[in-house]
Amino acid sequence: MHDFDLHAPIGANKKKRVIGRGQGSGRGTTAGKGNKGQKARSGGKTYVGFEGGQMPLYRRIAQRGFSNYPFKKEFQVVNISEIERRFENGETVDAASLIAKGLAKGAVPVKILGEGELTKKLTVNVGALSASAQAKFEKAGGTVTGAAAESRAAKKDKEQE
Repeated sequence: MHDFDLHAPIGANKKKRVIGRGQGSGRGTTAGKGNKGQKARSGGKTYVGFEGGQMPLYRRIAQRGFSNYPFKKEFQVVNISEIERRFENGETVDAASLIAKGLAKGAVPVKILGEGELTKKLTVNVGALSASAQAKFEKAGGTVTGAAAESRAAKKDKEQE
């Protein structure tokens, strides 16, 4: 063997099989699709669970119970430890400031959880707040306003009744 006589081992490079190019190609006529039928036609696909026109299993079985999935509320979670690290004393913590500081993204509302310690006096106005987070904000001398404070106050009133 010479340095200039380089080639791939036998069987390493295979030609792509071209279908539908005449009888001599070995893949002519039906082009590997069999004879007639829905799957031999162009665009002849079926959906997952299709049973040839028979009522599919997922529609034969009765739907039972209740799913809360369409109504669930999703929140982006931000911990107090992150807020302590990124915010200065006297600042306002709201959705816009959290997005600006890279702690949240725009579309989903934010919930602040009480993991970590807080030493700064902050004003909070977010979608939701855990009880421990609210206690830590108030202990540090900050205030909680907006929807989170109103919903927590309404829960307290309901419990006292």
